[in-house]
Amino acid sequence: MKVLIADDSRVMRQIVTRTLRQAGYGHVTVVEASNGAEGLAMCADEQPDLVLSDWNMPEMTGIEFLRSLRSQGDARPFGFVTSEGSPAMRDTAAEAGALFLIAKPFNADTFRDVLEPVLG
Repeated sequence: MKVLIADDSRVMRQIVTRTLRQAGYGHVTVVEASNGAEGLAMCADEQPDLVLSDWNMPEMTGIEFLRSLRSQGDARPFGFVTSEGSPAMRDTAAEAGALFLIAKPFNADTFRDVLEPVLG
């Protein structure tokens, strides 16, 4: 099982990785991207089973990343871990094909509840 974490903040990528581990997903391999464009390329190269992406990133935002994947026919599970979680953002994410949007602050229980149906 491989998870791609796309976030322009190295510290936030570390926090998301640590939270995954605390939620009981210590067995997953984590690969990292610093923006959506890098994440898009890594999806082709690394073939992750799940993408966890920030929304606001330079070069290519998370929603642009998701839309690019979907336009290529890529239906891999994709969710957002981001600082905002407005109803409009949640609707936009769902319409684009995201399975979930986790808003900060989050904890291991939040991750477990959202990821259990996806990762088992």
